[in-house]
Amino acid sequence: MFCKRDDTGYRELVQGVAVKTLVYGEKMHFVEFHLQGGYALPMHAHVYEQTGYLVSGSILLSIGNETFKVEPGDSWYIPGNVEHSAKILSDSVAIDVFSPPRTDYMPGPKT
Repeated sequence: MFCKRDDTGYRELVQGVAVKTLVYGEKMHFVEFHLQGGYALPMHAHVYEQTGYLVSGSILLSIGNETFKVEPGDSWYIPGNVEHSAKILSDSVAIDVFSPPRTDYMPGPKT
């Protein structure tokens, strides 16, 4: 599977947080997040393992009881079922990989 750059297809999860599937396989899922400064991703947990890389911007990322200021080039790992949240300090772009794939983030039918 290949994915060419396309600025469409983002889905808003919560205000200020949009996600788009880039590519996926049987056991992993590669997504891009667009995060608007001043918003937050509320505390939550899911069964998926998650790794991420901040392309641009800055966020305060809380994983379990630890909080980190994440800047471009930084990365993270979140085990399944561990609570995490993010405070978006400035407009940011993050790339995340989930395993297994998140069906709730998969693109819908093309219209």
